[in-house]
Amino acid sequence: MRTLYFDCFSGISGDMVIGALIDAGADPVQMEEELKKLNMDEEYNLSWGKVVKNGITSTKFDVILTSKSDQTHEHCHSHEQEHSHGHSHSHEHEHSHGHSHSHSHSKEREHSHGHEHNHSHVPHSHHGSRTYKQIVEAINEANFNESVANMSLAIFKKIGEAEGHIHGIPLEKVHFHEVGAVDSIIDIIGAAILIDQLGIESVQSSAIPTGSGHIHIDHGIYPVPAPATLEILKGVPIASNDIRSELATPTGAAIAAVLAENFRSFPSMTVESIGYGAGTKTFENHPNVLRIIIGETQ
Repeated sequence: MRTLYFDCFSGISGDMVIGALIDAGADPVQMEEELKKLNMDEEYNLSWGKVVKNGITSTKFDVILTSKSDQTHEHCHSHEQEHSHGHSHSHEHEHSHGHSHSHSHSKEREHSHGHEHNHSHVPHSHHGSRTYKQIVEAINEANFNESVANMSLAIFKKIGEAEGHIHGIPLEKVHFHEVGAVDSIIDIIGAAILIDQLGIESVQSSAIPTGSGHIHIDHGIYPVPAPATLEILKGVPIASNDIRSELATPTGAAIAAVLAENFRSFPSMTVESIGYGAGTKTFENHPNVLRIIIGETQ
């Protein structure tokens, strides 16, 4: 059985998942074409390219918002504004243009042969806000194949139910901030497209480290893991980790929680391909990457 294993030793986020899938050999150009079915492509551009994280070559994926996304939807603040694996924050956009971060050093070198576009950037806090119902309608109207649609809908439902539970409102009334933002829609549906493209029959995962410390979100200063992330990870083994940073975002947690059939140590498998997806932050003592392993299991 063709199996994908998420090795989440440094956590998981939507952009890390896509970066790792591209790194393992998935076709991002085909994904970009498929995503046009959402009729949202005026709102974003995609970027991917190689970076070196603490000695490991990995793929960094970014969603870059265009000025259209600012005009099309009302302004709202994203809950993922300050997440460590945030989806292409405005101050991180230099990634997509081949410049290393100002806080990076020799451990992380940016190779500028990524797939790049030049459009005016919009601050992360100006993301379009969409309701759960609007997202479901957009997926249903896009005519993705059944596998892609089902994966995407299940992941959004998992996050929507978590948000609804925390805020005390029914799923239909959930008004997304971070998930309604264009980049998270792309991360979730893009991941589903690439997993389907690779012919994956089974998904397994390690336990999920969430990190520790505090983050700033719309509602104030919150502990890590953020409430939505913790709610999403109910029933999922969480790995202890003393890194004072948010390692698992709601999007990443939901992708693993929905798709993984079980959470375990590395399974017996014949390895076919390996991919490393880069997170945004650079940590001193370990590479901030998500590793995926694809191969045949019995």
